[in-house]
Amino acid sequence: MFINGLGTALPARCYTQAETWTALQEWDRVRALPTRAQALLRKILLGDNGIHSRHFALGAMRESFDLNPDVLQARFTEHAPALAAEAATQALERAGISREEIDAVIISTCTGYLCPGLSSYVSERLGLRPDVLPLDLVGQGCGAALPNLRTGEALVASGRATNVLSICVEVCSAAAFIDEDPGVLVSACLFGDGAAAAVLSAEPATQARRVEWKGAASHLDPAQRDQLRFEHRGGLLRNILRPTVPALAAAGASKVFRAVAEQSDVKHKEIAQWIFHAGGRDVLLALRQEFDLQEADTRWSTEVLRDAGNVSSPFVLMALERAMRGAAPGGWWWMSSFGAGFSCHGALLEVE
Repeated sequence: MFINGLGTALPARCYTQAETWTALQEWDRVRALPTRAQALLRKILLGDNGIHSRHFALGAMRESFDLNPDVLQARFTEHAPALAAEAATQALERAGISREEIDAVIISTCTGYLCPGLSSYVSERLGLRPDVLPLDLVGQGCGAALPNLRTGEALVASGRATNVLSICVEVCSAAAFIDEDPGVLVSACLFGDGAAAAVLSAEPATQARRVEWKGAASHLDPAQRDQLRFEHRGGLLRNILRPTVPALAAAGASKVFRAVAEQSDVKHKEIAQWIFHAGGRDVLLALRQEFDLQEADTRWSTEVLRDAGNVSSPFVLMALERAMRGAAPGGWWWMSSFGAGFSCHGALLEVE
């Protein structure tokens, strides 16, 4: 399988962390928080946490103060299909693939729910064929991009599809929550909205760099499920984020890498580019320590985190797109994501 085109999309509204802090101070719910909770918000939003700005599907920051479930669902319904279609259109153009050539569309999300799923809305917006195979994958959190790509790989390898459109989209501002829980407060300071898409094909594109999918693996640890997950409270999605996540991510990423590297006979020193999902600054630090990497080795993930925050499932595809657009040297590339479950995934790419 070949990754023949990548596309990304972010909402037009962009807010610096400082602007977010200023806006939050106008919210009665924040002013009613204990002093320690307010201090945590201030520390993260005004401190050096690797994030400068985030994009939100909002007309104005004040809209984020309305936690009515119907309002949040309407936000997801309006913006998720639009962001997904925008990223997909860009990916198709870069791959040189027409809409009529797409045999399957796979969409991952965890920040909202639609029935019929996003695949119906996005297929309509893109004008895909009526016989396209629509697949909606939900509940995999930030790690969803790699399982999505592996599903596309299975379709291509089986001969059931020649070209697959893989999309990850999250409207994290539709799954916002504020209370005294430190994990919830940290989440409110890290996550942003966005989408990313990839065209997966049986043959390499003629107009783009050759990116071949060579192998992949996953590691699932249900015993750690409560360290990173969503729960429902009062009709709202509430993120649970424990301080153990960086260590879990690093350990899981290492297990997955060793499994694929051994199977593919590729050594750590042969990896030219490291494409990681970055849950936050501390996660990147833990990954660098685990893999004995320098800050420059994770520059693509660092850039996405800086400019867009943790956009959840689209993140790793955004980092891959940055590396491609930045003309990163070819060779063996390693791509890894992790998320709810606790799950970790990785894939080995050979880039021309």
